[in-house]
Amino acid sequence: MAVELGASRLLAPYFSSSQIVWTIIIGTIMIAMALGNLYGGRMADKDPNPDKLYKRIIIAAIWIAAIPVVGKYVILAISALIIFTVNTNFLVIAGFAACMIIFVFPLFLLGTVTPSLVKFSVDSLDDSGSVVGKLNASNTIGSIIGTFVPTFISIPAVGTAITFLIFAGILLALCIVYFVSSKINFSQAKRVPASIVIFLVCCLLGHSNSFAFWQTNLTYEGESIYNYLQVHEEGNQVILSTNVLFGVQSVYQKDKGPTGLYYDYAMASLPMVGTSEPLKILILGNGSGTFATQCERYYDNLDITGVEIDEKITQLARDYFELPEGVPVITYDGRAYLNASKDKYDVIMVDAYQDITIPFQMSSKEFFQLVADHLDEDGVMVVNLNMRSNSPGNINDYLADTIGAVFPNIYTAEVLGCTNRILYASFNPQMEENLTKAIDKETDADLFYMMSLAQVGMQKYNPGNLIMTDDKAPVELLGMKVIDELISDEVAYYKKIFNEEGIEGLTSLILREVN
Repeated sequence: MAVELGASRLLAPYFSSSQIVWTIIIGTIMIAMALGNLYGGRMADKDPNPDKLYKRIIIAAIWIAAIPVVGKYVILAISALIIFTVNTNFLVIAGFAACMIIFVFPLFLLGTVTPSLVKFSVDSLDDSGSVVGKLNASNTIGSIIGTFVPTFISIPAVGTAITFLIFAGILLALCIVYFVSSKINFSQAKRVPASIVIFLVCCLLGHSNSFAFWQTNLTYEGESIYNYLQVHEEGNQVILSTNVLFGVQSVYQKDKGPTGLYYDYAMASLPMVGTSEPLKILILGNGSGTFATQCERYYDNLDITGVEIDEKITQLARDYFELPEGVPVITYDGRAYLNASKDKYDVIMVDAYQDITIPFQMSSKEFFQLVADHLDEDGVMVVNLNMRSNSPGNINDYLADTIGAVFPNIYTAEVLGCTNRILYASFNPQMEENLTKAIDKETDADLFYMMSLAQVGMQKYNPGNLIMTDDKAPVELLGMKVIDELISDEVAYYKKIFNEEGIEGLTSLILREVN
C-alpha cells in the first residue's frame, strides 16, 4: 500500500492525480500481486525454503529504493517516446507503461510473500484456518500502516522520494534480521552487505524530492497532502504549478496592471452585479489568490472570502504571491463549504481544479444549484473553464449545459492567448447591460481595458442537454480528450521535424531551444 500511494505521488506531477491515473495504478498493482501470488504458491510447494523468499524481498527492497533515483527519468523517457507515437489516450497509455515498467516487478515479488508464508507456517490441516486467518490479519494491519503513514506522516513531512526509501529500508531490515539470525553459508551471507551498500547509494542519490530536475531556478518545490507544488518567477510574474507536463495553475503579476490571463475577464463579473455596497465575493478554489489580489487592487469596499482545500497552497500564496492579509482563506472543499455555509454573495468565482482535472463533485447540476442558492438576487457566478476545445461534446460544452440547467442567463468569453474560457451566469437578465454602463463610467484605464476585453468577447450561450449530475459526471474522460487535443497541437511541429530530419534534427532543435 505504501508503494501504491507513493506511485500515485510519483506519477501525479506528470500525468495528474485523476481517477484515470488511480485506476491505472490500482489495476497494474493488482495484476502484479495476483501473478506474484500464483508464482509464490507454486515456488513454495516446489521448494519450501524461506531463504529464497527473503532473497526475493531483498530484490524488491532494492528496486523500490531505486525508484526515487531513476523513476522520474523513466517516466519522462516513456512520455517522450509515447507522445510522438500516439494521438489519443496519452495519459492512459503513458501512465500504464510507466506503472508496468516501474512498479510491476517489485510488487510481483512482494506478491509471493503471503502464499509462501502460508506454506511455511501451516503444519497440519487442523490449524490451517487459524494460521491463514492470522497471516491475512497481519497482512491487513500492514496495509493499514502502509496506507495511513505515507498519506498523513511521511509524504507531507519528508516527501515521496524519502517515503520510498523508508519503506524499502523496512523491507531490507527484515531480510537482514532473517539472514543474520539464520545459519547460512558465506555465499548467502554476502548478499547482506551488498544490499546495504546498494541501498545506501540509493539513499545518497535518490533523497531529492525534485520532480522537475531539469529546472534550476525554482523559488520553491515541495509537496502537500494533495499536490506536488512548484513556484518559480519569470520577470514580473510568479507562477504556481502542480503539474510538470501540463502548464501552470496560477500566475501572479507583481505590478498592478492587467495580467493578460483569465483573471482580467473574471474582473468584469463585479460590475455585472450592478449597485451593491459592499460587494461580497466568494472564491471557490482560491489557489495563489491572484483573483482576490486583483479585486483588492482595483476596488474598494469589498468583502472577499477564499476557499482552498490545500492549506499548503494558501501558505505559498501568503509567502510568494502577496495574498492580502485581509482576505481570509478557509481550508475546505468548495462544495462542502457551500453545504455548511448560509451566507449569500454578490459574486462567486468557481476556479476549482485538482491538478489539471475538475473535481467531479464541483461539476454537477447539484453543485451549481448550491452555488445559485448562495447568490444574491442579482448575483453573478463566474467560472474558469480551462482546456477549451472546439470539438463537439467537449468538457466545456458539458459544463456550460449543466450550468444552463440552473441559470437562465449565460455568457461566455474566449480568453485570448491561452486555453481558458470564462463563463458568466446569473438570474439577473441585465448583467450585460450593467457591464456596459460600468464601462461607460469607468475612469481607470486598466479596469476599462479589462471590462472592455470581456465585453468584446462575450457571447450569449444557448445551453443544450449535455448535463452532468452527481450520479454521472465523467469529467476525467472528457478532460483527457481535450488534453489529447492540446498535446497533439503542441507536438505537431516537433513531429514534423522528427519525420523530416529524424532524431538528429529533433535533438538539434531541442538543444537550440534550451540554449
